[in-house]
Amino acid sequence: MAKTSMSSKRRVAATVAVLVAIIGLFVVRLVDIQVVRADALSADSLGNRSVENTVYGARGEILDANGVVLAGTVMRYDVQLSPKNAKEFTREVDGEDITVTVADAAAEIGAITGQTGAAIEAIIADALADNPESDFAYVSKQVDVDAFRAIYDLEIPWLTFARNPSRVYPNGAVAGNLVGFVSAEGKAQAGLEIGQDACLASDNGTETYERGADGVRLPESTVTTDAAVDGNDVVTTLDSDLQFFVQQALAQQAQSTGAAWGNVIVQEVKTGKLVAVADYPTVDPNDVSLTEPEDRGSRAFVAPYEPGSTFKALTAASVLDAGLATPNSEVIAPYRYLPANGADVNDSSGHGDLRLTLTGVLIDSSNTGMSKFGELLSDQQRYDYMTKFGVGSVTESGFPAEESGTLHPADEWDNQTAYATMFGQGLTTTALQVSSIYQTIANGGVRMPVQLVSGCRAADGTLTEVPSTEGTQVVSASAARDTADMLEMVYQDGWLANTWEIPGYRVAAKTGTAQMPDGEGGYTKGYLVSVSGFAPADDPQYVVSVSLADPVNMNSSAASAPVFQEVMSQVLKKYRAVPSGAAAPDLSGSW
Repeated sequence: MAKTSMSSKRRVAATVAVLVAIIGLFVVRLVDIQVVRADALSADSLGNRSVENTVYGARGEILDANGVVLAGTVMRYDVQLSPKNAKEFTREVDGEDITVTVADAAAEIGAITGQTGAAIEAIIADALADNPESDFAYVSKQVDVDAFRAIYDLEIPWLTFARNPSRVYPNGAVAGNLVGFVSAEGKAQAGLEIGQDACLASDNGTETYERGADGVRLPESTVTTDAAVDGNDVVTTLDSDLQFFVQQALAQQAQSTGAAWGNVIVQEVKTGKLVAVADYPTVDPNDVSLTEPEDRGSRAFVAPYEPGSTFKALTAASVLDAGLATPNSEVIAPYRYLPANGADVNDSSGHGDLRLTLTGVLIDSSNTGMSKFGELLSDQQRYDYMTKFGVGSVTESGFPAEESGTLHPADEWDNQTAYATMFGQGLTTTALQVSSIYQTIANGGVRMPVQLVSGCRAADGTLTEVPSTEGTQVVSASAARDTADMLEMVYQDGWLANTWEIPGYRVAAKTGTAQMPDGEGGYTKGYLVSVSGFAPADDPQYVVSVSLADPVNMNSSAASAPVFQEVMSQVLKKYRAVPSGAAAPDLSGSW
């Protein structure tokens, strides 16, 4: 009996020892799991059921001066699915559970996205063929909000959605050449989109969410890890309504005259702000593919040309400012003039010697007469005046890829260039630079920085990157006023007087006709014809500058004059410019 009792005690002790050992192992394992490796295991577990998404920030808007959206962002949605979880599911309809097969669900989705059900089933099959555990595939990218809501309401458990902001241009081609466009991936490509990208660009964020074994997002599990930051807005100086009108007027005349291209600039005299910059052809940023690559930019900024006779206003203002002539100063202008340096200058058509005043030289647009006045200044003096007017330098507009034109230093001029630069040849300017020349003359000789963008506006309304508004006195107020008076005589007594008349307003204007370079050092048979001027001449408010390249049906400034008249009339009416109250000056063109 004693032996049996002792044996039982040993068995109990052994059993207890084994149990203690087992419990010890569990405790050690538990401590290892819950304490030693808790963080790592938790992270690993979360990683197996946690999904990270990109949260897209919205690109800023491009606005006209009145807040009209020229480029904006609308929310689109990417429709995604989990191929490995794409299985039939149960949907409750009118209190009854109905089984929805993958084929049924695919057909429902396709009816909204415009795809066939078979195409969506193929997306699933192809993803699984590449990877049987595939958990992601796109169904359709950037569907609109109506399509998103319709698909979302299908309550298909293996679908997910990601917000994807998309660029839109509500006004289509209005200011398209200035606004520019972005790529399908949202990268800035041209115009203000790229030039102001630092202001417009957004920063994407990230979010994570947890999903169950069936791949469905768990409710209220979304956590933002990095918040998305929307871009700021670019406020331009443009008036979209006027921009539309100017583009229509330009396109109609360009097509009527067979012009290869053209542009029109409307600029505020006292501020330098660009109110409209129209190009023909133009581009609709909503569908860039419809426009040839060479027509997608703004030639007003990027296409230098020899300005021709519109440049004579600068030479006249320079001579007047230097005190070397007055509007009534006299000269004999022959058809051909052979200066002492060996240059050869002639007018556009044959004539006898003309007894012209400086005013008359502008009215008749005489190259020989302007040469005789221009040679009163040294080459260096004229070069210095040209640079002060902005010739040879990009403007302050900030437009990307803007060209500076070509103005060689005076000591590099040959004999012919020394005279050709007096009447707009032997150098190149952009249309924008010509507009700026006339803005300076109209503004009492003060050149204002050219403005296309008023600034970068943050969400709180703060405006940064505001351009300078400090003007530069280029010529004296009296020289500018005398030049304006002479340009009034051109408008009043020149050969286009009946074509560009604007009743009730005094107008100052000048025409230009220049040969177009062939790109090989010579000239084509075509001409670039232009008109630049301002009104009201007694209190200048707006500059209008028109250029048409090779208008084959009317290869003279008469092609540009109707656009100048139509646009300037609209500008004066739209902004309610006060009609002129005093008569124009009476300057003699001959003696």
